[in-house]
Amino acid sequence: MAKLVFDIETSALSLERFDDVQKEYLFREAERIADPEQRAARRCEIQQMLSLWPLTAQIVCIAMLNAETLRGQVLYVAEEAEAEKDENAPVKFIACMDEAEMLAAFWEIAKHYETAVTFNGRTFDVPFIYMRSALLNVRITRKDWLGYRYQFDTHCDLADQFTFYNGGRDGATRRFNLDFYCKAFGIESPKTKGITGMDINDLVAQKRFREIADYCLRDVHATVALYKIWRDRLSSS
Repeated sequence: MAKLVFDIETSALSLERFDDVQKEYLFREAERIADPEQRAARRCEIQQMLSLWPLTAQIVCIAMLNAETLRGQVLYVAEEAEAEKDENAPVKFIACMDEAEMLAAFWEIAKHYETAVTFNGRTFDVPFIYMRSALLNVRITRKDWLGYRYQFDTHCDLADQFTFYNGGRDGATRRFNLDFYCKAFGIESPKTKGITGMDINDLVAQKRFREIADYCLRDVHATVALYKIWRDRLSSS
């Protein structure tokens, strides 16, 4: 079955996008703290978390690869198109005018694949991309990626597979992040270039869009490598 391995990068929306009632709701917990320094620190923490919620953030990049051929595309939002580094490369970088255009292009590709492969996609990437598509009225071509959790022929979430569907904080089924799994299995971590998901907001502000795209693709390459290890060593199918 054709398998699409993908990952997304998200960036918090400007607080100017929200009215006073929404901002009060977002920072209500912080405002209850009496100590000014602790209150300010909590506000900063909440502001950093805005990039994790689809109602307060946008998708700025989607990288995807065919698990077998390693051919694919990286869709990313940029203010203007950037010259392709290698037109014959197996992965095409495509700059999009806005998030809606990027999502529409993604769903057009996704409909041709039988299985999606992600790392932590069941709790983050897929619900995030579903919600952003709904908010922007972009047609979703695959609404079956959050179905029966134990049926991985439609959506194989490696975070579930490597924790044997438990994913607790203790014991043999503790869940680790992608970087930790990569290092444990001898896969080059996508974070070796010095960029992490925590840097995306700053990179967007600095208009370093192609660096975000490169980082997202490294995440997908690592996910493909981890998927093949799971498939060959652990999968019962």
